[in-house]
Parts: sequence; C-alpha cells; structure tokens
Amino acid sequence: MFRELMGIRSHYGVQVYKTVLSAATLVGHFRSPELTPPGRLAHRRERAHFFFRCYKPRPSVATGNRTIMAEPSSTVPLATTAASPAPGTAPAGDAPVPAAAAAAPAPVTNDNNPPSPAPAPLEPDEDEGNFTEGSSTADDRISSYTASLSSSVVDYPIEYGRRYHAFRPGSYKFPNDESEMDRLDLAHAMMVKAIGSRLYNAPLKKEKVQRILDIGTGTGLWAVEMGDIFENAEVLGIDLSPIQPEWVPPNVKFEIDDVESPWVGNRKYDFIMCRYMVASIKDWPGLIKNIFDHLNPGGWVEFQDVNTQFYSDDDTFSQDSATARWMAGFARACKGMGRDTDVAPTLASLLRQGGFPSETVHARRVKAPLGPWAKDQFYKDLGMMNLILTIDGLEALSLKLFSELLGRTQEEILVETAAVRRELKTGAFGAFHAMFDIYNVYAQKPLETEDTTQ
Repeated sequence: MFRELMGIRSHYGVQVYKTVLSAATLVGHFRSPELTPPGRLAHRRERAHFFFRCYKPRPSVATGNRTIMAEPSSTVPLATTAASPAPGTAPAGDAPVPAAAAAAPAPVTNDNNPPSPAPAPLEPDEDEGNFTEGSSTADDRISSYTASLSSSVVDYPIEYGRRYHAFRPGSYKFPNDESEMDRLDLAHAMMVKAIGSRLYNAPLKKEKVQRILDIGTGTGLWAVEMGDIFENAEVLGIDLSPIQPEWVPPNVKFEIDDVESPWVGNRKYDFIMCRYMVASIKDWPGLIKNIFDHLNPGGWVEFQDVNTQFYSDDDTFSQDSATARWMAGFARACKGMGRDTDVAPTLASLLRQGGFPSETVHARRVKAPLGPWAKDQFYKDLGMMNLILTIDGLEALSLKLFSELLGRTQEEILVETAAVRRELKTGAFGAFHAMFDIYNVYAQKPLETEDTTQ
C-alpha cells in the first residue's frame, strides 16, 4: 500500500495523494475490529460521503430495531454547466444541498410537457490517457477515487465463493457479503451525486412527512440519512437481506421482507422511495399499485434507477465489445428470471397508468459516463464512480446469475469478466466514451382518492 501511495503521489501530485490516503484511512478504520457498532455505522457513512463529497455526515447513533415480516395469509437535456431551475418546478424540500455541487444535472420537469431537445453529447477530456493493457496507472486511478432475526434468515449460504441472502433464497441472485456492501455504499453515493447531490427530488414538506418507506434499502444508508433529516418521521427500510446496521437513529428501523409479496396490513406512508430495483422486480404494475394503495393522499413516490444499456454519443463504443456482450448477457439472464432491466425509461408512463395524475409525474434522465473521460468535472467524477461500481460488480452480478440462467461454468464466467475488466481499464479512460442513463422519476397521489386497501 505504501509503494502504491508513493506512486500516486509522484504521478498525480500531493493533492490526489492526500485524497487517496484519506480514503485508505476511512476504509481501514471502518474495518477496525475495535470499533463499536455506532462507530462502524459512522465510518460506513463517512466512507460513502467521501466518494461524492456532497454533504457532511451527521453522527446520530441510537439503537434501532429490525424484524422479520410475517408470511402473508420526461427527459431533460444535460449540459456541462449548472442550470437554473425551470419555471414551475419545485425545490427538493429539506434535502441537504452542498455549498459547491459542480455542474449538477438539469432540474426536473413534467414529462407530460412537449419533449425537450435531445441531450447534448458529452465532451471527452483529451487529456485523459488511453492506457495499455496491464497498465498500473488505471488501477492507481481507480484506487485513488476510491432486532432479532431467526437463524434461517442470517444463516447465509455460500456459493461461488460469495455470500447470498437466506430469506426467500433464489429470488435475488446477487451477493450480500462485505464486498457487495462496500459496492452498495458507493452506489448510494453515486445516485446522490447523479440526481443533484440530494437524497430525493420530490417536493416534500417536512412538517407533513410522518412515515417514509425505503424499498430495497440495501445497507440502509439512505434510510439512516432520511431519519436524520426527518427526525420526527418514522423511516422503514425493507430488504431481503438483514445487512443493515443495528445502531441507527431511533426513528429508523428495518424489516426483512419481499416487496413483491402481498403487502401486509394497511400501513400508509407519506413518501416511498424505490432505488436500484430494475433487476429485482417482476411485476412493475403490481408494485406501483401497492405503492399507490399504501400512500396517504398527497403522498409522494420516487424512483431512482438505471437503464443498463451502454451507448456512446460519438460511436466510439462498439456493441461488439466485451463490455457490451457482458451487459447483453446480464440483461438476457435477468429476462430469464422475469426481470426487465430496461424498465427505467417507462417508469413515468407506468406511474400514470397506475393512477398518478399526469401533471404530478416528473422525470429526468442523467447521463452516467463509464469512466472519467468526460471534460466536465461533474461527469468526470460520476464516471469514475460508475467505472469502480462496474468493475467491482462484474463477478457479483455474474457468478450466480450467469451460471443458473445462462448455463455457464464458473471458469467461463471468470474468463469473461476478466476480459471486461481489462477492456474497461484500458478503454474507459478515453479510448471509448461509453455511458448509460440514470432515471429519476417521482409523482404524487391525489389528495382525494378511493381507498382500495380495505
């Protein structure tokens, strides 16, 4: 590690060296066994905040709880400079906004309005080098950016060298071990940065929000942050895996549940969040109906998700590349499970079909570069996050899924992911200008509506 840090210092200068040293300290300190539970939570949050450097962590550490649920009987063009809010758009309520959020995405607009001009192509940074295969520089750049449960739920199966969830086994093909938790923390940071350095964009009024639901909460970072902001609201995070921290703000709790099972009870919410769920949901209209039925009148739902198709504005990214072939295999395997990885562009339409008034449905698209090749610093940082997430997730997203759905051997999968990793480390710094789209969609339930949950 010392030699790697010295190499970064000589190649990129003292400032980047200090940044890497800070990251190494955060990660190392977080993994320290002598840290107390609140210390581990604080450092997990600090590490996520380090990646996007958008807002300061708020160290609130009170005991929460976790339970198991009973078995049930319009697109906005993106410029490379910051834009002012469009007329008629609402601010994102009480979410923290950093003092300096460079070139944040364009504001949300009503997707029922006439279509905007096509998003402007992202301009590549000519100073980014095209690294050769085996170059340590790519690795250096990536590194530098760098409550009771039953035993059946926490007795995680180990497959393909990774740990997987035990509750409703097989319904989610991706691991839940420490490496994946680290990746999910970075995914949280990337989404916050992508949507404007905010946790949400729905125009919430703090005094009217009493209950918040986080669908697919993962490591629970979003729920914990929301519990800090909405200190008088109850925040519930649900997931198949009990990997969330036990020491959380007193108004935050987690439940182990499958969101695609019938929703038990008549619990209503003022805000429901659904993030990174494109590879996890079979019945999107059914999910949206449950969300609609369990929102209070005037409540808001928000989706933050990705369209998994990589593309380039300048045709530098070939659909015959190792990366494109791997992503096509991922989409094909998910489709074999009944999951549509390209549902994100249709979320606004699904919300309107699900009963949300068109005038309340807002949508925007954010370009997420694959690598730091963009000239604009906002997209350069977002691209580095995306590259790290992709490289770190290759095996996690492939081993179980490709083996069980595509019939590939573990050796074949490792060879394929190694080829993608090599291609990304040599090409994502400028040889090709690949990206995918992030969609942020939110809508409001009418103030007066018939209750269908009785």
